[in-house]
Amino acid sequence: MKKTIMLLVFLYSVTASAQKMPGLAPTPPMGWNSWNTFATNINEKLVMEIADDMVSSGMRDAGYTYIVLDDGWMAMQRDSVTGNLVPDPVKFPNGIKKVVDYVHAKGLKFGLYNCAGTKTCAGYPGTRGYEYQDARQYAAWEIDYLKYDWCYTDGINAKEAYTTMSKALTATKRPIIFSLCEWGSNNPWEWAEPVGQLWRISGDIYNCFDCIKDWGTWKSWGVTYIIDMRKNIRQYAGPDHWNDFDMMEVGHGMSVNEDRAHFTMWSMLASPLIAGNDLRHMTKETIAILTDKDVIAINQDKRGVQAYLYQQKDSVDTWIKPLTGNDVAVCFLNRSQKPVLVEFNWQLNPVVDTVSKTNIDFTRRNYTVKDVWKKKTSGTTKSAFRGEVQPHDVILLYLKQE
Repeated sequence: MKKTIMLLVFLYSVTASAQKMPGLAPTPPMGWNSWNTFATNINEKLVMEIADDMVSSGMRDAGYTYIVLDDGWMAMQRDSVTGNLVPDPVKFPNGIKKVVDYVHAKGLKFGLYNCAGTKTCAGYPGTRGYEYQDARQYAAWEIDYLKYDWCYTDGINAKEAYTTMSKALTATKRPIIFSLCEWGSNNPWEWAEPVGQLWRISGDIYNCFDCIKDWGTWKSWGVTYIIDMRKNIRQYAGPDHWNDFDMMEVGHGMSVNEDRAHFTMWSMLASPLIAGNDLRHMTKETIAILTDKDVIAINQDKRGVQAYLYQQKDSVDTWIKPLTGNDVAVCFLNRSQKPVLVEFNWQLNPVVDTVSKTNIDFTRRNYTVKDVWKKKTSGTTKSAFRGEVQPHDVILLYLKQE
């Protein structure tokens, strides 16, 4: 009898603490979000065109799954009778289900946006007090992903608000990825693993390599600022619970070098890869970066380890990401505006990572070194690596054990 009671207590505690539907994001989610390029200027035609181009560009086949409509998809008021959210009748004259079905027919999945507060960031109806009703509506529309923001939340407890929405989504029994977007203000990495599949770790990204955009009452952050902001929370990332470094700005105004560095670092950091550019007007360079299968494989590595900063020297960061099968990804990130010659002696630089419990002594094991972007072998770890990193660019190496 005592064993039965203990088992029931254990099962209750597990059920009470596990709000989210498990197993939806064993690797970082990949997809596209409308906000970076279009803000609230979204509509039915745009969604369908983006779905078409996600397929024709090769992004779907590269692993990009989700098309997520951000703020601005709904009318300014809820339905006066039912209280349900209403799609903007001008932007979506055939309703949300029409575009969901179109996206699904392309072999893709669909996501929507709302907010934990009384209003969304753009002033549309928020979900506060309507969590279970809105979750049922999303499930009825057959959405697959919810991005949940943090505007108009004065006096609201973040953990409680996000937990409530998580439980509401789980109650629908539909598999919906839950993306927490509360900007890292309440340290979600410390409490959100049982709540959602990913959580933002900063304020909004801006399409620059190393600037800060000051909007007066808040700021947006360049790529390197976001990298630096939360490089010490990697122990909280892993399969089905990811530190989200925000939507990407690849193909949205930076140089090719900067786009390549940005995409590489998001992959090294095991961040969700959510594109934010206009897929209808991509250059061949943008497509090549976003669909590079070898870089994506590093991001999607099933071990789910977030890279760590090994050293900073001569304006170059060295990042190391332990991979499945005892392989390793190493990235040299040049923060300066001039080329820098890198020399790295593997024999003197073992991989020792207490988070992933990885310990590699290159004097005892030999690895083949592949330059991922150049698609060529660069010797082995028996000899030092030498290479020139271009301004605001990277060298990304894949070390495979022989």
